[in-house]
Amino acid sequence: MKKSAAFFPLFLLLVSACAVNVPAPKSAAAPAGAAAPATTTADADKTWARVLSKYVDDSGRIDFAGVAKDRADLDAYVAWIGRVSPANTPASFPTKESKLAYYLNAYNALAMYNVIESGQPKDLNAVKVRFFYRNKLSLGGEKMSLYDLENKIVRPMGDPRVHFALNCMVRGCPRLPREPFRADQLDMELEATAQYFLNENRNVQPEPDRQTVRFSQILQFYTDDFLKKSPSLVAYANKYREAKIPEGSKVEFIPYDWTLNQR
Repeated sequence: MKKSAAFFPLFLLLVSACAVNVPAPKSAAAPAGAAAPATTTADADKTWARVLSKYVDDSGRIDFAGVAKDRADLDAYVAWIGRVSPANTPASFPTKESKLAYYLNAYNALAMYNVIESGQPKDLNAVKVRFFYRNKLSLGGEKMSLYDLENKIVRPMGDPRVHFALNCMVRGCPRLPREPFRADQLDMELEATAQYFLNENRNVQPEPDRQTVRFSQILQFYTDDFLKKSPSLVAYANKYREAKIPEGSKVEFIPYDWTLNQR
């Protein structure tokens, strides 16, 4: 049944009323014995880089069990995110690229942390409301849901390539990179993520016999963002595709896989 325009704001209001503050990392509450607190963006990036290089494979699958047993670096990075952001420390993020790199890394790390704190649920679709809306995580001294971080901060920055970089830790997501996003390389990194995503068969499946192309539902969820940069989803994809999709192809969408993307 089609929902009225008033439904979604009411839904968010009800969800906010049931908000759950996700516990702060143990390294923030009891630094003794944990990884040393990061004091600069470069220090923090190194901490997050260790998590990615150790627990993410080349296909983007995550060893959540390994992270849960060895949490020092993830906790240290999430604690830094909780203390520092472009909003409360603007001098540390003087450019749009530095802000966006911070938010992309923060989203991915907080999503990973949320999975661990939520008990590593096998299917995020079954806990979607709690995981994305109700659970509040610390970002620069503020409590924020993953939904709000994506939709109120990252998307308004106006670059649709972020949808190939943000990762909620499920199989339908883009590949999680094994290195942090960095301000001085961000445009090149976002180009690479877009090219990889839109040339990967699991995300784009042309069916020329049917004059149809099947896209990941990411392109359905955020159609408006992509159409701000191109006249159609096919045209947007073709900017990055090696094998071009015929213009005028009918568009269908591949059902999203909310299964936890674990090794």
